[in-house]
Amino acid sequence: MDFDLIIIGAGPAGLSLARALRGSGLHIGLIEQHTRDALQQPAFDGREIALTQHSAELLRQLGIWPLLGEAHIAPLRDALVLDGGAGPGQQRMRISHQLSPKSELGFLVANHHIRRAAFEAALAAEDASGQPHELRCGEQVTQIHTDASGAHLTLASGQRLSAQLVVAADSRHSGTRRAMGIPADMHDYGRTMLVCNMTHEQPHFETAWEWFDHGQTLALLPMNPDPVSGLPRSSVVLTLPSQELQPLMDLPEDAFNAAMAQRFGHQLGAMRLSSTRHAYPLVGVWARRLVAQRFAVVGDAAVGMHPVTAHGFNLGLRSIDSLSKALIQAHQKGQDIASPALLQRYQRQHQSDSRGLYLATHALATLYTREEAPARLLRQAMVGLGERFTPFKRAVAASLTGLH
Repeated sequence: MDFDLIIIGAGPAGLSLARALRGSGLHIGLIEQHTRDALQQPAFDGREIALTQHSAELLRQLGIWPLLGEAHIAPLRDALVLDGGAGPGQQRMRISHQLSPKSELGFLVANHHIRRAAFEAALAAEDASGQPHELRCGEQVTQIHTDASGAHLTLASGQRLSAQLVVAADSRHSGTRRAMGIPADMHDYGRTMLVCNMTHEQPHFETAWEWFDHGQTLALLPMNPDPVSGLPRSSVVLTLPSQELQPLMDLPEDAFNAAMAQRFGHQLGAMRLSSTRHAYPLVGVWARRLVAQRFAVVGDAAVGMHPVTAHGFNLGLRSIDSLSKALIQAHQKGQDIASPALLQRYQRQHQSDSRGLYLATHALATLYTREEAPARLLRQAMVGLGERFTPFKRAVAASLTGLH
């Protein structure tokens, strides 16, 4: 065997898994299609990740949290859900940090900072056996098959590798998952998400917004003040039908600023771009199985969430926590790290952790993108009742912190 474990994909999920297994004595290889420079200094991609308190603790345990840098960690104290247009008829539900045992519901960190910190943590030092993880960049897996003796890969370069176990962490559109014959349910929401950073005149009070307006969904994720102007700054997310979004992407900066201020009902005052603009199609993915013979999936390759609840990476960290603990325990006992029993236990655990949230998020996203009068009335009623029903808000707060 060339390796005990091969991880396909050196994004945040794959790197976090590699870090979780440092010191285990397992010989680990990572296969990544991007260059090493792109991993060491990842470019800003517009995405800001809302981390739960539970995820922050996992990142501390992995040694990734200190590498993020305090300037790049913004507290997310409260959450505000709004329905309807700006004005007297708008329904609001506030989820306060006071409903949880912490002073923040969570934290906001840019995706590229998480990628950078995970790379440093996973590959900066040797493991307890004196052998660093092997990272092979600029490589793609062209063939994979498994049998009772092991997992066997062929790379685009023609090199062949083998391992006891292969783990796919190569995105929600995982080609490796498909090559292993694992089907996935994919839901294309017919929407595209525009993300960027903007400064604004009015303070955000460290409060995240999720605003289900007529014909659009807006989100505001509170960031630390702009380092140049000192103005309040947020990650702004606008979701529209795909054909309506491109004209916004093409607007000159001044016209874009005015358009976004108008879409936010001028509730934040003047708004100005402080980053590049990025667009992503919204597609939810549920892998029907998480394991096969000597094979498992983690992160988005296992469950690709709609971002409405901001739980995608948080669920990915849970999958990594579950699988890494099982692998370490088996290795310490001299057992097969790819035994069917171990992989089935991992599948049961992560499907149990994620199924309810995935289905609830899918139902919520479907309801809040429909414009028929009954759907509008139902969601207005839900937000209004939620604001008055404290046990419901407490449950939402527990979900946002990950401490349930």
